[in-house]
Amino acid sequence: MRVVLQRVRRASVTIDGHVTGAIGPGYCLLVGFEHDDTAGELDWMADKVAGLRLFADEAGKMNRSLDEVGGEILVVSQFTLYGDVQKGRRPSFIRAARPEVAIPLYQQFVQALRSRGITVATGEFGAMMDVEIHNDGPVTLVLERSP
Repeated sequence: MRVVLQRVRRASVTIDGHVTGAIGPGYCLLVGFEHDDTAGELDWMADKVAGLRLFADEAGKMNRSLDEVGGEILVVSQFTLYGDVQKGRRPSFIRAARPEVAIPLYQQFVQALRSRGITVATGEFGAMMDVEIHNDGPVTLVLERSP
């Protein structure tokens, strides 16, 4: 499982001209899955994301969590996070989970975040999406958990 986390002032997903998910301050998560990811990786990642302290305290230091600032999360599926460009000019996506595996993982991950009391908006798995991200900082982290 691989996540690109961006701290945002706001973010949204638009599909066919309709906003399907939008958040205020919080995190936009671009999420990719491998075929052998497990519930353990999903729970680990949900705990990690929920517990990160990436928001400024009174001294301006990143010391506050999402919960402490009332932040939200936008989760966007992104199989291209597993694009391998070591050979040739076209990426290989052999490590990315096929939809029949990735869709349940995506749904379970969203539920894992929600079960931690986080407000979560989503895109639509497999759809062509316009993702608008207003990065705050910028703060961007790559989180990975392999089985």
